[in-house]
Amino acid sequence: MFAFHSKYLAPLEEVDKHLEAHRAFIKTLIAKNILVCSGPKVPRNGGFLLLNAANRAEAELIMAGDPYVINGIAKYEIIEFELKSCAEGLRDILK
Repeated sequence: MFAFHSKYLAPLEEVDKHLEAHRAFIKTLIAKNILVCSGPKVPRNGGFLLLNAANRAEAELIMAGDPYVINGIAKYEIIEFELKSCAEGLRDILK
């Protein structure tokens, strides 16, 4: 599992110009059963994504396709972790 913590590198007005493209990207990850969850941080100065990818290289490649990254709007920090426990039913979703 991979957690991505982002920090916006541009003002919110610039971030919002790429928001719809970012949301479309997120929807593709959901459709491919890669994205577990995501959302903006509070206060809105970045975001958080939880991905189920085969390895770190794959996770980094996936996130390189985010319009926020492509357009220099956000920078992601990646945290790899081993899933040991989770809410009932979640493990089935992550297969």
